[in-house]
Amino acid sequence: MCFATFVVLMVGLLLSGHGAYNAEQRELEQPTISLLSYLGEGHFWEAVFENWESEFLQMAAYVVLTAYLIQKGSSESKDPDRDEPVEADPRDVDRRRSDVPWPVTRGGVWLWVYENSLVLAFVALFLASIAGHAFGGLDAYNDQLRQNGEAAVSVWGYVSGAEFWYESLQNWQSEFLAVFAIIVLSIYLRQRGSPESKPVVEPHSSTGTA
Repeated sequence: MCFATFVVLMVGLLLSGHGAYNAEQRELEQPTISLLSYLGEGHFWEAVFENWESEFLQMAAYVVLTAYLIQKGSSESKDPDRDEPVEADPRDVDRRRSDVPWPVTRGGVWLWVYENSLVLAFVALFLASIAGHAFGGLDAYNDQLRQNGEAAVSVWGYVSGAEFWYESLQNWQSEFLAVFAIIVLSIYLRQRGSPESKPVVEPHSSTGTA
């Protein structure tokens, strides 16, 4: 369901972005472009990757913070008063079991990568999105410079400038605010049926979803 919604929204972003881009072109008395040509424009890819990078940064930070930090009363936190299954050391598991993932059986660096694979995947997606933002944003930024009669800049010139970080930080700050909000609000508020909430009858001091 989420992926299908993502696809629909991406199509909507493409169509609305194409319309907005051509509207800007008409204002500047420049030629408009087709939808297919728009797929090659930085205007579209900068918008896509600028948002993706903030989402993947949020998820990477969320996974790391919930692994090491505890917030008493929050449904998003581990319970400090009991042993959590996620804390179990895979090195203590009987590796002869048929249902044990192969990295656990192999041990060593394979196990280290596997037991940290979730955050490593989010970090890799974040870095890939940063690169996409850099190159997509560079194209859009240089288009603006050329329209103003200024010289284009390199990738380094763009990512080391204020424009790139303004575009990034305006999204990053909202993601950390959202994480803060769900952690704190889940202490005092409930949503019956949601795994993100504590049971309705649990007191505010109860930590975790169980």
